Amino acid sequence: MGVAVYIVGGIYIIALIYVTFFCLMQFHLLVVYKKNQIFGKGDVISDIIPDRDLPYITIQLPIFNEMYVVERLLDNITQLDYPKNKLDIQVLDDSTDATVQLSKKKVTEYKNKGFNIELITRTDRSGYKAGALKEATKKARGEFIAIFDADFLPNPDFLKRTIQEFNDPKVGVVQTRWEHINQDYSILTKLQAFQLNVHFSVEQQGREYGNFLLQFNGTAGIWRKVTIADAGGWEADTLTEDLDLSYRAQLKGWKINFLEHIGAPAELPAEMNGLKSQQFRWMKGGAETARKILPTIWKSSIPLGQKIHGTVHLLSSSVFLFIFTLGIFSVPLLFLINPLEFNTDFLVIFLFSLITLSMVYYQANVLSEWKEESTFRLVTKFIFLFPIFLALSMGLSLHNSIAVIQGWVGKKSAFIRTPKFNILKKKDTYKNTIYTSNKLSVTTIMEGLLS
Repeated sequence: MGVAVYIVGGIYIIALIYVTFFCLMQFHLLVVYKKNQIFGKGDVISDIIPDRDLPYITIQLPIFNEMYVVERLLDNITQLDYPKNKLDIQVLDDSTDATVQLSKKKVTEYKNKGFNIELITRTDRSGYKAGALKEATKKARGEFIAIFDADFLPNPDFLKRTIQEFNDPKVGVVQTRWEHINQDYSILTKLQAFQLNVHFSVEQQGREYGNFLLQFNGTAGIWRKVTIADAGGWEADTLTEDLDLSYRAQLKGWKINFLEHIGAPAELPAEMNGLKSQQFRWMKGGAETARKILPTIWKSSIPLGQKIHGTVHLLSSSVFLFIFTLGIFSVPLLFLINPLEFNTDFLVIFLFSLITLSMVYYQANVLSEWKEESTFRLVTKFIFLFPIFLALSMGLSLHNSIAVIQGWVGKKSAFIRTPKFNILKKKDTYKNTIYTSNKLSVTTIMEGLLS
């Protein structure tokens, strides 16, 4: 039994060390973020460029089976405050359902209103989103390319407020903060917003302030067209083509500017299957990109700090392997330790990871995002959501671990889209829609048994 204690305990402590190290790196980003807030100059907002001097922009809208939101998307994009004669809109619709007919109708409508808008369809869907972007970029007439997923609703001044960032010739990408139009729909959407707020404040802004490597998040951002070409173009060998191209571009010397003060509203997945398909794609794609890019990072001449933070960033999805390990091994450890009276007091040091993580989430939500309620209500809300968020992370750890393992071993799978249902208000529903499924997967059954 003594040997079993050391084996199980050793594995458990290794997992604790990894999770703690990850939390400490998050805390370092928080320190950099707060330091700049206190001592930095903040976001420098340039003067809006006059219409006559605005560059030509191509807007790419990758779509696949989005019949509930495609019309909303096109209505919104055509309301952007930007000269029509300097705007080129590409609707990249690979859909296999009625979405294509809705796209055709809207494209025809706005073409008749004087917009330079084109519907680009493919029948084989090779390369999925990356393939669609790669093919469309060959036809793009703009010096810059703005990309929006089907569920995004950028504000009318989005292009004019972001394009000025390219006055710096070294800037190849501008990424904005995601906002959430339906975060109050359910506890599930609240928890997603709770987590994403960390990424779009402490993580992204902290990395920029610290001169670390950032990422383009696949949507709500603009690329300099020449940057895409110089970095090797869109590639479909990972499920996170955005993360992959981001790193390749920065390793070529291009900069990514993150604008926390500019938000792009979007719809969060309203049901669990949609969230899990999104998580699977992000976790597996993150592991695939780490497998692909990490050797290049460590062979490059970039500073050591960039290499370390870049490595932790690319390995962030792998933390779920260790979270799952903690959950599984905690049970036998409880039964094995007590009979041997093994002293576990030293494990209290790992509580520091929980403290630092709570500080990161408090900053991103209570201090940076939630600003319309009293301090008491905000703190109460945080105390309620934080432990539920931790429980959700543990609940998803098996599902996400499978995704990470598949990514690391090189198992290929299709790009599974995250269905959206035009959920804006609490009375809206996704029930009885064609994109929902009640089928239980083997993983879901296993999650139920582990709960």
